[in-house]
Amino acid sequence: MSTSPGPRVGLFVTCLVDLMRPSIGFAAVKLLEDAGCRVEVPVQTCCGQPAYNTGDRGTTRDLAERVIESFRGFDYVVAPSGSCAGMIKVHYPELFMEDPNWAPRANELAARTWELTSFLVDVMGVKAVAARFGGAVTYHDSCSGLRELAVKRQPRRLLESMEGLEIVEMDDSEVCCGFGGTFAVKYAEISNAIVSEKTKNVAGTGTPTLLAGDLGCLMNIAGKLSREGRAIEVRHVAEVLAGMTDEPAIGAPQKRHRAE
Repeated sequence: MSTSPGPRVGLFVTCLVDLMRPSIGFAAVKLLEDAGCRVEVPVQTCCGQPAYNTGDRGTTRDLAERVIESFRGFDYVVAPSGSCAGMIKVHYPELFMEDPNWAPRANELAARTWELTSFLVDVMGVKAVAARFGGAVTYHDSCSGLRELAVKRQPRRLLESMEGLEIVEMDDSEVCCGFGGTFAVKYAEISNAIVSEKTKNVAGTGTPTLLAGDLGCLMNIAGKLSREGRAIEVRHVAEVLAGMTDEPAIGAPQKRHRAE
């Protein structure tokens, strides 16, 4: 049996995970280490997607250059987000395509960058996880992961390996939730109409839990479910796959700790 060390992976945590749901980052580390990877979390900043989406190319380039520098030397860069991974893998090469100095570096980073579940299945060959989960779930396919990175079957394959878990597909699982980063701010009424259809389809499955691979989508859907008074738990797929579901669901009241 080979005793060579596994690939050195730089975890791109993402801004939302860092600020709003650090448990997703810890779950990603566990999954990667269980797959045999050596995981490091370098100093990092935003991938630049919000600035890119609003047309601010100057700020985007500044942030992208920092990301490229921070993740030099890793065998792979992995993000628990199709949105951020898509920004690095698809849009960095576009951003720097006319810059002979930065284009090769952007392209090289893009070639090493993967969304978490896609990396586990397509690169590391993971076929099953050891965690258990009692009950049925439904799964929302986030736009960037699905359309930019072809993430569809990979999370389902891993979920199907879990004892006690059943996947019930919702209608239009591939349709946008209405978040779209700054889209939800610019076009709030349209965003609300889109997420209303999504929550209707989620509730229509009769499952108590919704999963997805992008925290932005999950927060958007969780907020709408809460405003509608629907008792459906919302979680990132990494938390379930890693068996790390002790934290309250996304959008649920957080645990309060009394001072001694």
